[in-house]
Amino acid sequence: MNNKPNIGIIAATVVLLVGALSYVYTAPYPGNEGLSRTPGVRIGGTDSAPPRDFSSLNDVGGNLIMKLSGFPPFVVYLSFVGTPEGVITATRPDGGYWARRVREGRNEGWLRIGDETYAMQATEILDDARIPMLELWSGRTRMPMDIAVGGPDPLRDWEVFFWTPR
Repeated sequence: MNNKPNIGIIAATVVLLVGALSYVYTAPYPGNEGLSRTPGVRIGGTDSAPPRDFSSLNDVGGNLIMKLSGFPPFVVYLSFVGTPEGVITATRPDGGYWARRVREGRNEGWLRIGDETYAMQATEILDDARIPMLELWSGRTRMPMDIAVGGPDPLRDWEVFFWTPR
């Protein structure tokens, strides 16, 4: 009896398992915060009650980590600005996956800011109502409103999502 096919199946299974575990525990790549659009699976942090004033989170620094509910699990880093009522995020108007999921009604998720994770829901802000929020976001991220940075679209054209506690 020849055992070579069995060894091949076992080796392929091990390679697939190691690859899947590597993805789960390394993406999004933590050393590339703010630059990576590679989704991950884990959000981490401690489940926490939302603060009374989200603008206090602006002092935390860095980016937040966002995880949308549903399948497939999807975690990305986003720049943000906290306001008294919630959190503003923005994304390029390039048909990105997470923005499409929110528009499709899968708008519940979690935001991790620092070591705390909050259960939140997103609402897309449309038309001219986006501009004051983008100006706040611009002030925190230091991205100019009318100059394209990191892509073809100036910040003024970006999509805005407002996250509130659920």
